[in-house]
Amino acid sequence: MGKKNRLKRAAKAKQRTAKPNPLRREAPEYDFTAAALPPTEIADLLLRAAFETANGNVGSAKEYAETIASPRFLGLPADVERAAQVATNHVLVRVFRDGWLPEDLHQVIRRRRDGMTAGYLVDQLAVYVQQFAPATVHPVWHDQLEQLEAVAWWSPGKPHLGQWMAKHLLPLSDALVKVVEMLATLMTLYPVGLIAALPGTVRNQKATAHHGVNEKMLSRVRALLAKAESSSFPEEAEALSAKAQELMTRHALDRVLVEADSSVPSVVATRRIWLDAPYLDAKSLLVDVVSKANRCRAIFHAELGFASVLGDENDLESVELLVTSLLLQATKAMVAGGSRQTRGGQSRTRSYRQSFLVAYATRIGERLEQATSATIAEAPESAKLLPVLASQMRKVNAEFEDRYPSVVGKRVAVSNEEGWGAGKAAADRAQLDTRRAVDKE
Repeated sequence: MGKKNRLKRAAKAKQRTAKPNPLRREAPEYDFTAAALPPTEIADLLLRAAFETANGNVGSAKEYAETIASPRFLGLPADVERAAQVATNHVLVRVFRDGWLPEDLHQVIRRRRDGMTAGYLVDQLAVYVQQFAPATVHPVWHDQLEQLEAVAWWSPGKPHLGQWMAKHLLPLSDALVKVVEMLATLMTLYPVGLIAALPGTVRNQKATAHHGVNEKMLSRVRALLAKAESSSFPEEAEALSAKAQELMTRHALDRVLVEADSSVPSVVATRRIWLDAPYLDAKSLLVDVVSKANRCRAIFHAELGFASVLGDENDLESVELLVTSLLLQATKAMVAGGSRQTRGGQSRTRSYRQSFLVAYATRIGERLEQATSATIAEAPESAKLLPVLASQMRKVNAEFEDRYPSVVGKRVAVSNEEGWGAGKAAADRAQLDTRRAVDKE
């Protein structure tokens, strides 16, 4: 039996047993011996291949790609290239409506596929956003696309796929495998809720900008954390991190007092922080303690490897900056501790490092809470601050519980006493009395 007949029969059998594809209309049965298909039907075939690949049909991406790239289609390569664009745009529309942002999709693809496929996605993000006027695109989208360097390098008069293939020296069948595998991965994403307006829907850029974020303060904080990350002395690194936390807290308190006397309501925003393996549970604990110290709430999505953090936009900026820096510092201190083995020669490095990071996060959380509490207590209008902060925290908690009503706490395992002690010591060496240093800034 020829490959085309096998594919045709396999497609019919799959259609009888598979669940409906939520990302497209049901495609008709294709006659693989007829004339070339139009781009819309080729796009449906690509979506079918992606759907089957997402549902575990091993080999479907390669088989469909080879069929579409067969001589029957090679007479119209531009149609195949346009079909890939149609299929990709169809899936992107769906996942963006489900709340995913450009950086989220890039993180997912780079983790589950390869760098070449991630690069194709970045190009497609640039293609997608080109259809909207820049003034109607949310600042978060602008920021993320800029960080991803999602810019059009290809000639706009020709389909993107053919130019991307030429750039990477790929035949059409191999390129289509990349496309199908990318689409299959995106099809597995579940709805997470919008945290930034979709492109084309923004009407007032000023209303959607990062309200109240003090760029001068953030520059000072970034400078402090950069010094901490480059320091060879743990005590100095942790003192600089504590100094950054105090500076962010002081700014937050000043802003809370100003907004309490204004008619501007506080808004609960969301930010996603992606974490790299290994030791994801321990790293998520660090996100959680930093979030709490900055009046935010966090939930870890273990299956994908990111944390959703809810809070005031300014506080979220502080959380992201501090988490990024502390993860670098913790990893540096952890690796400096070297590897570990039992007397019998078995490796204990993993348990040591897991315990190290858990202890580090636990102790850092305690110290950040102490620094925040001390800053609030010494604020000029602390009596006025407390009810305002409590009100803000109630809003954050209400939004968190509304969005995640069934969330369950999880304990992080610690099985290495040496690692726990080393991690606690690494987080416990800094002197937190950094107010004089802050005043000199």
